[in-house]
Amino acid sequence: MAQFTTLTSRVVVVPQNDIDTDQIIPARFLKTTDKTGLGTSLFADWRYGPDGAARPEFPLNAPRAGGAQVLLAGDNFGCGSSREHAPWALTGFGFRAVVSTSFADIFRNNALKNGLVPVAIDAAAHASLLEQLARTPEAEVTVDLASQTIRLPDGKTVKFPIDPFSRTCLLEGVDELGYILRFEPRIAEHEGRVREAS
Repeated sequence: MAQFTTLTSRVVVVPQNDIDTDQIIPARFLKTTDKTGLGTSLFADWRYGPDGAARPEFPLNAPRAGGAQVLLAGDNFGCGSSREHAPWALTGFGFRAVVSTSFADIFRNNALKNGLVPVAIDAAAHASLLEQLARTPEAEVTVDLASQTIRLPDGKTVKFPIDPFSRTCLLEGVDELGYILRFEPRIAEHEGRVREAS
């Protein structure tokens, strides 16, 4: 898993509430178990017309979306079915963090296991960030995982929650298995003692 410490980036705004996983990555793209290329299918039904042409009005198709690593969404992001392909598609596009007022539990857990940071902020800070980006679309935010804060374009810093285990894994760039494997010498030592005692 890619390490996450501090990220400063421009922001893509898709402000709708209740964006579910079928909108993030439609079901027809779930046949693969390979993450490669899923970023092109992110928000496919909103991003492309029936003829497959990109809809210029959709935020991900704007030139300034290129290279942006933070998505700002509305409330209750990632609701709906449990599909790990949703964070795969988001990270495949290049996003490392999603900012919302709340996240569906299963999506949040899947995101954290795939190196995508769900940044939940209060409604007032969310509204302020939307206003600031409406005035200055090229503005940047900074997500600092160590301090669990996001710095808005106006300089205000807002705290966000994250469980300690997920935070440690992201800061160190290891998944759950990688975290366990760090203790392999101690595990082997314990197993040796058990064998000797039996």
